[in-house]
Amino acid sequence: MPSTRDIRRRIKSVKNTAQITKAMQMVASAKMRKAQLAALAGRPYASLMNEVLAAATAGAGEFSHPLMEQRPVKRRAVIIISTDKGLCGALNTNLLREATRFEKETSVFICAGKKGAQWVARTKRDLGAEFSYKDTPHFAEARAISKFAQQLFLDGKVDRVDVVYTNFISTLVQKPEVRQLLPLGELTALEAGLDGEGAGKKLEDSTHEYLFEPGAATVLGNLLPHYLNYQVFQFLQEAKASEQSARMVAMKNATDNAKQIIKDLTLEYNKLRQANITKELLEITTAAMALG
Repeated sequence: MPSTRDIRRRIKSVKNTAQITKAMQMVASAKMRKAQLAALAGRPYASLMNEVLAAATAGAGEFSHPLMEQRPVKRRAVIIISTDKGLCGALNTNLLREATRFEKETSVFICAGKKGAQWVARTKRDLGAEFSYKDTPHFAEARAISKFAQQLFLDGKVDRVDVVYTNFISTLVQKPEVRQLLPLGELTALEAGLDGEGAGKKLEDSTHEYLFEPGAATVLGNLLPHYLNYQVFQFLQEAKASEQSARMVAMKNATDNAKQIIKDLTLEYNKLRQANITKELLEITTAAMALG
Protein backbone atom coordinates (compact mmCIF):
# COMPACT_ATOMS: atom_id res chain seq x y z
CA MET A 1 0.00 0.00 0.00
CA PRO A 2 1.51 3.39 -0.94
CA SER A 3 2.41 5.82 1.79
CA THR A 4 1.16 9.40 2.05
CA ARG A 5 4.57 10.59 0.84
CA ASP A 6 4.29 8.45 -2.33
CA ILE A 7 0.80 9.79 -3.05
CA ARG A 8 1.91 13.40 -2.53
CA ARG A 9 4.77 12.78 -4.94
CA ARG A 10 2.39 11.35 -7.56
CA ILE A 11 0.00 14.29 -7.16
CA LYS A 12 2.85 16.74 -7.71
CA SER A 13 4.03 14.83 -10.78
CA VAL A 14 0.54 14.75 -12.32
CA LYS A 15 0.07 18.48 -11.61
CA ASN A 16 3.29 19.24 -13.48
CA THR A 17 2.10 17.13 -16.41
CA ALA A 18 -1.27 18.91 -16.39
CA GLN A 19 0.47 22.29 -16.57
CA ILE A 20 2.43 21.15 -19.64
CA THR A 21 -0.61 19.73 -21.44
CA LYS A 22 -2.60 22.87 -20.62
CA ALA A 23 0.11 25.07 -22.12
CA MET A 24 0.27 22.85 -25.23
CA GLN A 25 -3.52 23.05 -25.51
CA MET A 26 -3.42 26.86 -25.49
CA VAL A 27 -0.63 26.96 -28.11
CA ALA A 28 -2.43 24.46 -30.35
CA SER A 29 -5.67 26.41 -29.94
CA ALA A 30 -4.05 29.59 -31.25
CA LYS A 31 -2.40 27.77 -34.15
CA MET A 32 -5.61 25.85 -34.87
CA ARG A 33 -7.63 28.97 -35.49
CA LYS A 34 -5.05 30.33 -37.91
CA ALA A 35 -4.73 27.00 -39.75
CA GLN A 36 -8.51 26.59 -40.03
CA LEU A 37 -8.93 30.08 -41.49
CA ALA A 38 -6.16 29.39 -44.03
CA ALA A 39 -7.76 26.10 -45.11
CA LEU A 40 -11.20 27.67 -45.46
CA ALA A 41 -9.84 30.71 -47.30
CA GLY A 42 -8.24 28.50 -49.96
CA ARG A 43 -11.44 26.67 -50.88
CA PRO A 44 -13.18 29.50 -52.83
CA TYR A 45 -10.07 29.96 -54.99
CA ALA A 46 -9.93 26.23 -55.65
CA SER A 47 -13.61 26.25 -56.59
CA LEU A 48 -13.14 29.16 -59.02
CA MET A 49 -10.09 27.51 -60.58
CA ASN A 50 -12.17 24.39 -61.11
CA GLU A 51 -14.80 26.40 -62.97
CA VAL A 52 -12.17 27.98 -65.22
CA LEU A 53 -10.65 24.58 -65.94
CA ALA A 54 -14.12 23.20 -66.69
CA ALA A 55 -14.77 25.92 -69.23
CA ALA A 56 -11.30 25.51 -70.75
CA THR A 57 -11.75 21.74 -70.98
CA ALA A 58 -15.12 22.14 -72.69
CA GLY A 59 -13.69 24.60 -75.22
CA ALA A 60 -10.40 22.83 -75.91
CA GLY A 61 -11.90 20.07 -78.04
CA GLU A 62 -9.60 17.07 -78.48
CA PHE A 63 -7.03 18.45 -76.06
CA SER A 64 -4.20 16.22 -74.85
CA HIS A 65 -1.40 16.84 -72.40
CA PRO A 66 1.41 14.60 -71.02
CA LEU A 67 -0.07 14.99 -67.53
CA MET A 68 -3.35 13.49 -68.77
CA GLU A 69 -1.82 10.37 -70.33
CA GLN A 70 -3.57 7.21 -69.18
CA ARG A 71 -1.24 4.21 -68.76
CA PRO A 72 -1.58 0.75 -67.19
CA VAL A 73 -0.59 1.15 -63.55
CA LYS A 74 2.56 -0.90 -63.05
CA ARG A 75 4.13 1.42 -60.48
CA ARG A 76 2.62 4.30 -58.54
CA ALA A 77 3.81 7.17 -56.37
CA VAL A 78 2.04 7.91 -53.07
CA ILE A 79 2.33 11.33 -51.46
CA ILE A 80 1.82 11.01 -47.68
CA ILE A 81 1.05 14.30 -45.93
CA SER A 82 1.61 13.62 -42.22
CA THR A 83 2.81 15.66 -39.23
CA ASP A 84 6.29 16.42 -37.95
CA LYS A 85 5.33 15.93 -34.30
CA GLY A 86 3.10 13.60 -32.34
CA LEU A 87 0.69 14.32 -29.46
CA CYS A 88 -2.22 14.73 -31.88
CA GLY A 89 -4.30 11.68 -30.99
CA ALA A 90 -4.95 9.03 -33.62
CA LEU A 91 -4.44 11.41 -36.55
CA ASN A 92 -1.26 9.82 -37.93
CA THR A 93 -2.41 6.29 -37.07
CA ASN A 94 -5.58 6.67 -39.13
CA LEU A 95 -3.66 8.36 -41.94
CA LEU A 96 -0.98 5.67 -42.19
CA ARG A 97 -3.64 2.97 -42.06
CA GLU A 98 -4.84 4.30 -45.41
CA ALA A 99 -1.26 4.27 -46.72
CA THR A 100 -0.83 0.58 -45.87
CA ARG A 101 -3.40 -0.29 -48.56
CA PHE A 102 -0.85 0.44 -51.28
CA GLU A 103 1.36 -2.47 -52.28
CA LYS A 104 4.89 -2.21 -50.95
CA GLU A 105 6.55 -3.73 -54.03
CA THR A 106 4.94 -1.46 -56.64
CA SER A 107 4.78 1.86 -54.76
CA VAL A 108 7.25 4.66 -54.13
CA PHE A 109 6.41 7.03 -51.28
CA ILE A 110 6.87 10.80 -51.21
CA CYS A 111 6.55 12.04 -47.63
CA ALA A 112 5.65 15.52 -46.41
CA GLY A 113 6.20 15.36 -42.66
CA LYS A 114 8.56 13.34 -40.47
CA LYS A 115 5.98 10.89 -39.14
CA GLY A 116 5.24 9.57 -42.62
CA ALA A 117 8.94 9.24 -43.46
CA GLN A 118 9.59 7.39 -40.21
CA TRP A 119 6.75 4.97 -41.00
CA VAL A 120 8.12 4.33 -44.50
CA ALA A 121 11.59 3.63 -43.09
CA ARG A 122 10.21 1.44 -40.31
CA THR A 123 8.15 -0.68 -42.69
CA LYS A 124 11.05 -0.85 -45.19
CA ARG A 125 9.16 0.69 -48.08
CA ASP A 126 10.62 2.67 -50.97
CA LEU A 127 11.10 6.32 -49.94
CA GLY A 128 11.40 8.49 -53.03
CA ALA A 129 11.75 11.85 -51.27
CA GLU A 130 11.04 13.59 -47.98
CA PHE A 131 9.78 17.16 -47.75
CA SER A 132 9.03 19.42 -44.82
CA TYR A 133 6.40 22.15 -44.49
CA LYS A 134 5.84 24.80 -41.85
CA ASP A 135 2.92 25.43 -39.50
CA THR A 136 1.77 27.93 -42.12
CA PRO A 137 2.36 26.08 -45.42
CA HIS A 138 3.92 28.10 -48.23
CA PHE A 139 2.99 27.65 -51.86
CA ALA A 140 6.67 27.08 -52.72
CA GLU A 141 6.68 24.02 -50.44
CA ALA A 142 3.64 22.59 -52.21
CA ARG A 143 5.11 23.39 -55.63
CA ALA A 144 8.29 21.47 -54.81
CA ILE A 145 6.29 18.37 -53.82
CA SER A 146 4.01 18.64 -56.84
CA LYS A 147 6.84 19.17 -59.34
CA PHE A 148 8.74 16.16 -58.00
CA ALA A 149 5.66 13.97 -58.46
CA GLN A 150 4.95 15.44 -61.90
CA GLN A 151 8.51 14.74 -63.02
CA LEU A 152 8.28 11.11 -61.90
CA PHE A 153 5.09 10.77 -63.95
CA LEU A 154 6.46 12.56 -67.03
CA ASP A 155 9.65 10.47 -66.96
CA GLY A 156 7.58 7.30 -66.96
CA LYS A 157 8.93 6.13 -63.59
CA VAL A 158 5.39 5.94 -62.20
CA ASP A 159 2.05 5.52 -63.93
CA ARG A 160 -0.13 7.09 -61.25
CA VAL A 161 0.24 9.50 -58.34
CA ASP A 162 -2.06 9.38 -55.30
CA VAL A 163 -2.19 11.67 -52.27
CA VAL A 164 -2.95 10.45 -48.74
CA TYR A 165 -3.86 13.34 -46.47
CA THR A 166 -6.21 14.27 -43.62
CA ASN A 167 -9.22 16.30 -44.70
CA PHE A 168 -10.40 18.93 -42.23
CA ILE A 169 -14.11 18.51 -41.52
CA SER A 170 -14.46 20.26 -38.14
CA THR A 171 -12.51 20.79 -34.94
CA LEU A 172 -13.60 17.37 -33.69
CA VAL A 173 -13.64 15.48 -37.00
CA GLN A 174 -10.71 14.91 -39.35
CA LYS A 175 -11.00 12.29 -42.06
CA PRO A 176 -8.06 10.57 -43.81
CA GLU A 177 -8.63 10.47 -47.56
CA VAL A 178 -6.90 9.20 -50.71
CA ARG A 179 -7.05 11.36 -53.85
CA GLN A 180 -5.70 10.74 -57.33
CA LEU A 181 -3.37 13.53 -58.44
CA LEU A 182 -2.09 12.10 -61.73
CA PRO A 183 -2.98 11.35 -64.44
CA LEU A 184 -5.49 14.15 -64.94
CA GLY A 185 -8.27 12.24 -66.62
CA GLU A 186 -11.62 13.50 -65.39
CA LEU A 187 -10.82 16.54 -63.26
CA THR A 188 -12.64 16.68 -59.93
CA ALA A 189 -13.30 19.55 -57.59
CA LEU A 190 -11.85 19.98 -54.13
CA GLU A 191 -14.23 20.01 -51.17
CA ALA A 192 -16.47 23.04 -51.15
CA GLY A 193 -17.26 23.09 -47.45
CA LEU A 194 -16.34 21.85 -44.01
CA ASP A 195 -18.51 18.77 -44.33
CA GLY A 196 -17.02 17.88 -47.72
CA GLU A 197 -20.10 18.75 -49.75
CA GLY A 198 -19.22 19.01 -53.39
CA ALA A 199 -16.39 16.47 -53.21
CA GLY A 200 -15.96 14.71 -56.52
CA LYS A 201 -18.12 17.23 -58.34
CA LYS A 202 -17.44 17.16 -62.07
CA LEU A 203 -15.86 20.25 -63.50
CA GLU A 204 -18.22 20.12 -66.45
CA ASP A 205 -21.04 21.23 -64.09
CA SER A 206 -19.92 24.89 -64.32
CA THR A 207 -22.64 27.35 -65.41
CA HIS A 208 -20.36 30.31 -66.33
CA GLU A 209 -19.06 31.12 -69.79
CA TYR A 210 -15.48 32.28 -70.41
CA LEU A 211 -13.62 33.72 -73.40
CA PHE A 212 -10.02 32.51 -73.65
CA GLU A 213 -7.13 34.22 -75.43
CA PRO A 214 -5.08 33.00 -77.26
CA GLY A 215 -7.16 29.82 -76.97
CA ALA A 216 -8.67 27.35 -74.52
CA ALA A 217 -6.08 24.66 -75.31
CA THR A 218 -3.16 27.02 -74.67
CA VAL A 219 -4.66 28.32 -71.45
CA LEU A 220 -5.42 24.81 -70.26
CA GLY A 221 -1.92 23.58 -71.04
CA ASN A 222 -0.39 26.39 -68.97
CA LEU A 223 -2.95 26.10 -66.19
CA LEU A 224 -2.75 22.36 -65.51
CA PRO A 225 0.64 22.41 -63.70
CA HIS A 226 -0.53 25.34 -61.56
CA TYR A 227 -3.75 23.47 -60.83
CA LEU A 228 -1.76 20.48 -59.54
CA ASN A 229 0.50 22.73 -57.47
CA TYR A 230 -2.48 24.40 -55.85
CA GLN A 231 -4.17 21.08 -55.20
CA VAL A 232 -1.13 19.94 -53.20
CA PHE A 233 -1.06 23.33 -51.44
CA GLN A 234 -4.69 22.93 -50.42
CA PHE A 235 -3.96 19.39 -49.20
CA LEU A 236 -1.17 20.78 -47.00
CA GLN A 237 -3.48 23.41 -45.54
CA GLU A 238 -6.20 20.84 -44.85
CA ALA A 239 -3.63 18.55 -43.19
CA LYS A 240 -2.23 21.35 -41.03
CA ALA A 241 -5.72 22.46 -39.91
CA SER A 242 -6.49 18.84 -39.04
CA GLU A 243 -3.22 18.46 -37.12
CA GLN A 244 -3.70 21.53 -34.94
CA SER A 245 -7.35 20.65 -34.28
CA ALA A 246 -6.48 17.08 -33.30
CA ARG A 247 -3.60 18.26 -31.08
CA MET A 248 -5.80 20.81 -29.28
CA VAL A 249 -8.45 18.17 -28.59
CA ALA A 250 -5.85 15.59 -27.49
CA MET A 251 -4.19 18.04 -25.09
CA LYS A 252 -7.57 19.08 -23.68
CA ASN A 253 -8.43 15.44 -23.03
CA ALA A 254 -5.03 14.89 -21.44
CA THR A 255 -5.52 17.91 -19.16
CA ASP A 256 -9.00 16.74 -18.14
CA ASN A 257 -7.70 13.23 -17.43
CA ALA A 258 -4.86 14.66 -15.33
CA LYS A 259 -7.34 16.70 -13.28
CA GLN A 260 -9.42 13.57 -12.69
CA ILE A 261 -6.33 11.61 -11.61
CA ILE A 262 -5.39 14.43 -9.21
CA LYS A 263 -8.90 14.33 -7.77
CA ASP A 264 -8.75 10.55 -7.28
CA LEU A 265 -5.28 10.69 -5.73
CA THR A 266 -6.31 13.49 -3.38
CA LEU A 267 -9.28 11.42 -2.22
CA GLU A 268 -7.02 8.40 -1.68
CA TYR A 269 -4.51 10.59 0.17
CA ASN A 270 -7.20 11.96 2.51
CA LYS A 271 -8.55 8.47 3.22
CA LEU A 272 -5.08 7.17 4.01
CA ARG A 273 -4.29 10.18 6.22
CA GLN A 274 -7.58 9.75 8.07
CA ALA A 275 -6.85 6.06 8.56
CA ASN A 276 -3.40 6.87 9.96
CA ILE A 277 -4.88 9.43 12.35
CA THR A 278 -7.51 6.94 13.54
CA LYS A 279 -4.82 4.32 14.03
CA GLU A 280 -2.70 6.68 16.12
CA LEU A 281 -5.71 7.66 18.26
CA LEU A 282 -6.48 4.01 18.87
CA GLU A 283 -2.87 3.37 19.90
CA ILE A 284 -2.97 6.32 22.30
CA THR A 285 -6.31 5.21 23.75
CA THR A 286 -5.13 1.62 24.13
CA ALA A 287 -1.94 2.77 25.88
CA ALA A 288 -3.90 5.03 28.23
CA MET A 289 -6.30 2.23 29.13
CA ALA A 290 -3.36 -0.13 29.78
CA LEU A 291 -1.77 2.38 32.15
CA GLY A 292 -5.05 3.19 33.90
